[in-house]
Amino acid sequence: MKFTKESLKLYGVTSRQWLNNKPLAQAVEEAIKGGVTFIQLREKNTEYEKLKELALSVKAVTDKYSIPFVINDNVELCIDINADGVHLGADDMSVKKAREILGNDKIIGGTARTLERGIKAYEEGADYLGIGAVFDTSTKAGTTHMSKETALKIHSLVPIPTVAIGGISSQNILSLKGYGISGIAVVSSIFAQEDITSSCIELSSLVNKIL
Repeated sequence: MKFTKESLKLYGVTSRQWLNNKPLAQAVEEAIKGGVTFIQLREKNTEYEKLKELALSVKAVTDKYSIPFVINDNVELCIDINADGVHLGADDMSVKKAREILGNDKIIGGTARTLERGIKAYEEGADYLGIGAVFDTSTKAGTTHMSKETALKIHSLVPIPTVAIGGISSQNILSLKGYGISGIAVVSSIFAQEDITSSCIELSSLVNKIL
């Protein structure tokens, strides 16, 4: 698995709540077949052994397709299953501490809702930033919109790739043109869809128009 900014083009963030008993690994494979280029395991309120089981099942798929696979928030699980890295929110372990633990060979993503947070994450060793929320989102309560101006400031002053996240769908992707992003991160517009592969094909085609 080789990580580049192109890996971030269509970044899928998992959520089993919409899958109606479909195995998560199957849903992830359907997404990858549709053009997803990066996977983050984000299954909140899941006890560790179940989370590990899910992670291993997903990793088998991402390994098969040489897709980068990171764990949300959980450095311990990343080490335990030898995932490709972690994504850390503003309230999680610091990027600096995670880098000290994981070393330089793992991918570390940071969340930046402001320019200051983006600079800090970069200086502490982040490989990419998730920026947003760019639109209203039901996935995370209490988020505020990030303006295009802020996104461009981060892009110009922080020398690592950025991924837009928050309420992104096929209906609003094109309005992100000119944000300086390397990709979009999507939850429900992938995993809440009846035909995941077709949905990802559409998203991938639209993303190509804004990058």
